Amino acid sequence: MKPYTLFVALTCLLFACKGGNDTTEKKDDHTNLAEEIVELTPQQLQHADLQVGVPTVRNMHATIKVNGQVDVPPQSMISVSFPLGGYLKSSHLLPGMGVKKGEVIATLEDQSYVQLQQDYLVARARMEFLTADLQRQKDLSEQEAASKKIYQQAQADFKTQQVLIRSYEEKLRIVGVDPDKLSVNNISRTVNLRSPINGYVTKVNVNIGKYVNPSDVLFELVDPDDIHAALTVFEKDIMHIKKGMTAKVSLADDPKKQFEVDVILVTRNVDESRSGLVHCHFEHSSHDLLPGMFLNGVFELDNQKVIAVPNDAVVRFAGKHYVFVAKDSSHFEMKEVETGLEQDGWIEIKENAKTPWSAQQLVLKNAYTLLGKLKNKAEE
Repeated sequence: MKPYTLFVALTCLLFACKGGNDTTEKKDDHTNLAEEIVELTPQQLQHADLQVGVPTVRNMHATIKVNGQVDVPPQSMISVSFPLGGYLKSSHLLPGMGVKKGEVIATLEDQSYVQLQQDYLVARARMEFLTADLQRQKDLSEQEAASKKIYQQAQADFKTQQVLIRSYEEKLRIVGVDPDKLSVNNISRTVNLRSPINGYVTKVNVNIGKYVNPSDVLFELVDPDDIHAALTVFEKDIMHIKKGMTAKVSLADDPKKQFEVDVILVTRNVDESRSGLVHCHFEHSSHDLLPGMFLNGVFELDNQKVIAVPNDAVVRFAGKHYVFVAKDSSHFEMKEVETGLEQDGWIEIKENAKTPWSAQQLVLKNAYTLLGKLKNKAEE
């Protein structure tokens, strides 16, 4: 390659590299506006209508808006089944009906009920014989008129029969039959199924004449006195919620009717949607609320003194918050700021060691005018 040609190539390469660096620097200046200062002429200041002053110390309280639904704890949701199975002979239940504890909610029929009662009565009759035989063998053994082996066998038979009768009694109680009142004259092929709680019916899963297995759920009942609000709180707010705090919730379709609740449990985990559950008790039980109803709610945090400026003083750019510090009457520097509570048109700016905001002269009105001027300058 000739010397002249080599010189030209090196010169072009040098200018290309310098041009690339200028582009990068210009791009950096455009995105890093926080280090820029805006200068306004007297005419621009008049049109901008800026207001400069120091931040104000105010009492502010935060509100946390939540949503959720009416929920029921597991112990208040009852699935009713029948341990022996059988045919449903009768039931008057419909979803939404109220029931009382001990009320007959269904009648079932099956030959196995007759067999169970028969086995119990037969076992009890045999027990009378074994009791007398045991006493007889005891007397004979004491008089040495019979071997001790026969007496021991009578003892074993008696204890075995005791176990058998006890097990039959418990089986009868499970199906709702009182063994103390059972006799030959009142053996029945039907048994009554009774409600275990005071509440109302949410589901009826059977119809008359259907055979139900022991594992089948016939009815689902709910105790309305223990319903609670399960509220969803985002992870940035959940650390502010404590047990014992109060809130007001309302139905999504009736926001005017509010219910007071207090926190009984805050979950210790956050799900994939970055939120957690807060369980709250209703201060006054209301039977108008049903499980699954959607709720909106608000938690109000305690008042605290903060340094605050009007919302108009804080500008948002590239996902961050900034304020303009007045260097003099015509020069303004944009600086990043960390914000906090917002209330009634005011926003908290948090102090830091580098910049004590309470002593700074800030633009409190029309700060976005300066941001627009700064962006135009960067684009030029």
